[in-house]
Amino acid sequence: MKKLWFALSIVAFSGASLSAAEEKNIVETAVSAGSFKTLAAALTAAGLVDTLKGNGPFTVFAPTDEAFAKLPPGTVANLLKPENKGMLIDILTYHVVSGNVPSGAAIKLTEATALNNKKIKLQVKEGSLFLNTAKVTTADVKCSNGVIHIIDAVLLPPATDKDKGN
Repeated sequence: MKKLWFALSIVAFSGASLSAAEEKNIVETAVSAGSFKTLAAALTAAGLVDTLKGNGPFTVFAPTDEAFAKLPPGTVANLLKPENKGMLIDILTYHVVSGNVPSGAAIKLTEATALNNKKIKLQVKEGSLFLNTAKVTTADVKCSNGVIHIIDAVLLPPATDKDKGN
């Protein structure tokens, strides 16, 4: 059954126990995991750290360092430049949904609206949840102010309002 994958996907989060993650906010949880250095740097450059440390709740689709490494060479360095802050904010807020959306609810959705008001397509394929073309590799990392779902690719928002949800 397709939903079975999610029941089995709650695994240790980079060696830390899930109960320890629940005591930390989203940013603290990601930083302590050690596999989100690029995401942490991007959140800092975009000025979004305090937002994601806030009360929430938030659902964050967190790309790993490996996911960022799949982008064309120079992309991350270019996005971290001060003159590209608006573009960086658009990309990062496309990885966040307002509210607490556990995997059990996410698998029932066909789309979600990100904080940047652009649509993310959700679908279950071969027992795994996909957001556009990014696969959720670990679901339901609970934090004090929401939940993290770890993904294997960076989500790139549609370029225009006309493209929303594509």
